[in-house]
Amino acid sequence: MRGRWQALAVAVLGAGSLLFGWISAAAVALVTLRQGVASGGWLVFWALLPAVVVSWLSGDPGSVLLLLGVFVLAVVLRATVSLALAVAASALVGLISGGGLLLIGADFLAQLAEVFAALLEQLQSNVATEESMDLVLSAPSTVQIAGILAAGNAVTAVFSLLLARYWQALLYNPGGFREEFHALRLPPLWTTGLGLLALAVWAQEPWVSGWALVVSVPLMFCGFSLVHAYAAASGRGVSSLVIFYLLWLFVDPVKGLLLGCVVADAWIDFRRRWVRPPAN
Repeated sequence: MRGRWQALAVAVLGAGSLLFGWISAAAVALVTLRQGVASGGWLVFWALLPAVVVSWLSGDPGSVLLLLGVFVLAVVLRATVSLALAVAASALVGLISGGGLLLIGADFLAQLAEVFAALLEQLQSNVATEESMDLVLSAPSTVQIAGILAAGNAVTAVFSLLLARYWQALLYNPGGFREEFHALRLPPLWTTGLGLLALAVWAQEPWVSGWALVVSVPLMFCGFSLVHAYAAASGRGVSSLVIFYLLWLFVDPVKGLLLGCVVADAWIDFRRRWVRPPAN
């Protein structure tokens, strides 16, 4: 925010790294939110140069797709002033990025498929030797891997957007991000539609079912918002949030339970019920 060249330095240095591309994307989003689409687009143009080089050397176009995806989400947020709509757009960004991976990253996906196949074959032989039993593990296809990477790109894009919004609130509206994130909630029809679409995709053949993760990304962040809002309303500390995220990471039924709560919240609005009336 000090100037164009400072923002350019952060964006270019981050985009030139596989580990810190999300910081570059967050810087692009911050400039777009605060100074407009033209300034953000100028920053994206120059940040794409090192990102293209990194993608060409590694064979992974994820850096390029992340920059473009976050820029799109920031444009949506600036135009609509609705964090919910921007988060909902992450599903579309994920689907497009997955299609881009299939089109321009076919060799990279094929290499990943070979790596996964070799690992699973080694695991299968080890288990069969130790347990004296036959274990059949099917290696993921390139389409499955593309879906998983697309979901990861959508999650990282939303995270970078939220980080940019957090920076913006720190600079110009302290405390505003907490309120905005706690209120993150999609319209009932949108939530139900995304949930049904995710279930429909998940019920398909294995090579398609992985793409259900992409569709459920907006619901996942709405679920995180719901948990944070409940923790704030009930006076629970950070430790309860840490426990929740550990359970969410390692216990699969928690993921399904969270999505169910998100769909129910879209129609019932739990947050309104948690608000305590002011003392007389």
